Amino acid sequence: MAVATLDNMLQEAVGGRRLTPDEAVRLYRETDLLTLGQAAQSVRFQRHPERRVTYLIDRNINYSNVCITDCHFCAFYRPSEEHPEAYTLSRDVIAAKMEELLQAGGTRILMQGGHHPGLPLAWYEELLRWLRATYPEAELNCFSPSEIDHIAQVEGCGIEAVLRRLQAAGLAGLPGGGAEMLDDDIRMRVSPKKQSAAGWLEVMRVAQRLGLATTATMVIGFGETVEQRIGHLAKIRDLQDASLHAHGNGFGAFIAWTLQIENTSLGAGKERERYGASAHDYLRTVAVARLFLDNVEHLQASWPTQGTRLAQVALEFGCDDFGSTMMEENVVSAAGTSLRNVAEINLQRHIHAAGFTPAQRDTRYNIVRVIERVPEPAAPRRAPA
Repeated sequence: MAVATLDNMLQEAVGGRRLTPDEAVRLYRETDLLTLGQAAQSVRFQRHPERRVTYLIDRNINYSNVCITDCHFCAFYRPSEEHPEAYTLSRDVIAAKMEELLQAGGTRILMQGGHHPGLPLAWYEELLRWLRATYPEAELNCFSPSEIDHIAQVEGCGIEAVLRRLQAAGLAGLPGGGAEMLDDDIRMRVSPKKQSAAGWLEVMRVAQRLGLATTATMVIGFGETVEQRIGHLAKIRDLQDASLHAHGNGFGAFIAWTLQIENTSLGAGKERERYGASAHDYLRTVAVARLFLDNVEHLQASWPTQGTRLAQVALEFGCDDFGSTMMEENVVSAAGTSLRNVAEINLQRHIHAAGFTPAQRDTRYNIVRVIERVPEPAAPRRAPA
């Protein structure tokens, strides 16, 4: 393809023309990275012209690590309650975590766990009712689509019945976890016991119809092709089209990150080099996502997996959100990343240092407050002479 044709394609995408999947593949493969980033940033500023980057104060609470799904990329799960490292958190432990969140000014929890075979739907309902009654100021975004699918199987009922009962108990939204790569060839290779790509999308479709908050995610680095990455984005865009048209409620944001394989079976075998993705891959994915997902309002940089410096760079490649303080994260960190629990003031400083004004938001991207002045870090104290 001639360079001029690529340039025209980018100009048309910036001008509002919807890219086809084939065009997105060609842009991904053939466009210079910085040129791609500049185009994505142009789209970002058309949507959000102010030099403002949002963040959220929240906490991940992993209520249990018992899981029978055995994903090859997971170092977090334990296969049964009998395992010496298995746990299911007590309410006292959850309460202590909630108190810490509220003291930090947090507004939301993301509660996720494994696919526990011994927890009925009533257990989740009672937990949500208790959380809503005890901590009414905290929004409850809990249980990824794969957990919802698992709960439905344990309970012997449909997805909508599970979501309606959880919503009545206090559920406000679903985390976007469990999508990984929405391609069944990839899923059968790395997580054969997990729901299919269509199953993940169906849970989100029902959740959006019920008015729940949702986010879309993608993990790159499973040895997938560019076509499979763009196919994932196309599935997200198609569902977003349908949900926005039918209900006016869809994915609030899209978040991509790279696969972490330390301490997992993917990182231990002879094919280790097959897995993982580079910073270059990440930035190219983010930029193409901003151009391709013309119906998703926000793109979030993933500092927990990419590091805060690369996340700052992503703010020049189409991202307008810096994620959350993530006071606790145990699933991805178990697979090798040590980046978690960044204090709010440090998020503000990272955003400010990247040339943007930080603004605290809620789950629905309503602005809570804009931080016009970010305090400088205190100078290190000198040792006495």
